[in-house]
Amino acid sequence: MTDELTIRPISGPEELGLFNSLPYVLNEELADDLAIGRRRAAWMWVATRGDGVVARIAWWGRESEPVPLLLDLFDLDEAVPDRRAVGERLVAAAMAAVVPAGREPPEYLRMVPSDWADRPAPVEERMAILAGTGARPLVERLRFEWRPGTPLPEPRGRLAFRPVRDADEMVGLMIDVLEGTLDAHSRDDLRSMPPREAAREHFDRELAHYRSPREWWLVGTLPDGEPVGFACPARNDYGPIIGYIAVRPAHRGNGYIDDLLGEATRFLAGQGVPRIRAATDVANVPMARAFERAGYLNFERVVTMVWSAPPESGAE
Repeated sequence: MTDELTIRPISGPEELGLFNSLPYVLNEELADDLAIGRRRAAWMWVATRGDGVVARIAWWGRESEPVPLLLDLFDLDEAVPDRRAVGERLVAAAMAAVVPAGREPPEYLRMVPSDWADRPAPVEERMAILAGTGARPLVERLRFEWRPGTPLPEPRGRLAFRPVRDADEMVGLMIDVLEGTLDAHSRDDLRSMPPREAAREHFDRELAHYRSPREWWLVGTLPDGEPVGFACPARNDYGPIIGYIAVRPAHRGNGYIDDLLGEATRFLAGQGVPRIRAATDVANVPMARAFERAGYLNFERVVTMVWSAPPESGAE
């Protein structure tokens, strides 16, 4: 094998086998992503020596948009002694080609086993390479999954449920729940924009792209009709999810998150889904415990880095 390093994008779907020679949980999704347009060959880069891949990097985006939204694949061959230098060269070359000049790089996320901290070196090595380009850690999140056969939460009868009326009501509720939020992405947004803008951006970035009808979104109300909170059972590009769930500040501390999550879970389970997935920040202990009470299992974690400026010293 030659020691010469070649760094380039893959030529197309015919090189997907080469790209997938390094293992990762997302490999099985890449063929469909390429066919649909969520991946593009120009966004999928490899560093090779001879016939072997020693590092790879790839971005994900929406099929209708010209630039990627996430950096979600970055792998190094752990058997390669100079993998750190290889990774640095690959990141520099691929970012220069994929990320438009003057634009902040997309967020990086990496799915890791729940016990990844017992063997942190591979994850931390990749993060250190990206930190060298200006990225900073933002949050670690827990990924949960509900599976058929798991007992469903029983209705508690404390709330009535109705569909969200329209996008304006949804954004209004999202503005309300930003007060005191434990979500790191929301808190990061609020450092640079007012709550209304942060809620609208979240809606446009995520909720507006769900594949399911907006009539699925639920508002939980007291007997007098006052909204307590909301839940968004939905389908994204990969399956059924709890897309967003929250309790309004005035009603927190009363266990209503269990009512909302139970209703959303029963709704999706009633469709015979193979699984329901959801996520919350490690720091959001109340939400994590609610998922556990509803029968969801923590099967994975996600570490996230961003290239935005860090908060000023002393700021939240």
